Formats: sequence, structure tokens, C-alpha cells
Amino acid sequence: MSTNATAPASYQSVRSTRPRAATVALWALQIALAAALGMAGVSKLAGAPAMIQLFDAVGVGQWLRYVTGALEMLGAVALLVPRVASLGALLLIGVMSGAVLSHLVALHTSPAAPLGLLAGLAVVGFVRRREIAAWVARLRG
Repeated sequence: MSTNATAPASYQSVRSTRPRAATVALWALQIALAAALGMAGVSKLAGAPAMIQLFDAVGVGQWLRYVTGALEMLGAVALLVPRVASLGALLLIGVMSGAVLSHLVALHTSPAAPLGLLAGLAVVGFVRRREIAAWVARLRG
């Protein structure tokens, strides 16, 4: 089986239709997002005191810190792998949506940081929307 069998059929065609400058800008954004979210995930999984306090304030329990940290790490790595970068963005859009909601509803603090990350992830998701659609079509059969 070829290595292309694991990616959506349209992956190669979608990737090659972007101008080089747009591709470079997209990858620069993905790398920056992966770095920020990877560091956030590490601090959650490592039990940084600020993260423990933050999740105590949310009031759901520390298990959510571990789940969030693991999802952030998984999504950050996925953003750096071409064949699954679109899925990483989609996963992290969900995580950051939950973070914005937590800041607004439970923490009553500014959601500026997760909103900024969410905006960047939305750009990645929008630019990679055809890849996401190809994954969805593949899952449907």
C-alpha cells in the first residue's frame, strides 16, 4: 500500500494549488500555533502551579487539566504533520472554544489569549477546509 492511501484523495491536489507565499505563511502560522499550544500543553501536563490554580477555579477537577493538556499536545504535533494538519486545527478549534467559554462563564476573566489562538486556528481551518472536507468524505465512505 502506498503512503498516499492514508491521506484524503484530494490531499495532493489541494496542497499544490496554493501559491508558494501562501503556503509559507500558512506553515509559519501553524508552527507558531503549535509552539504556543505545545508549551501550554506541557505546562498543564507538568502540573505548573498556575495551571493547577486555573483548573481549580474552573471547578470541574484536575482531570480536565490532563485532558486539555493532552489534546493541546496532540493537536500541536498534528499541526506540524502535513497529512493531518487540518485535523489538528479542527481539534484545537474545539479545545480553544472550550477555553474561551471557560474564561467567560467560569473564570470571569479576559478570554483574549484563547481568542487569539482560536482566531489563528480558524484561519488554518479555513485555508485547509478542502482537506477537512476530504477527510469527512473519506469517513463517510
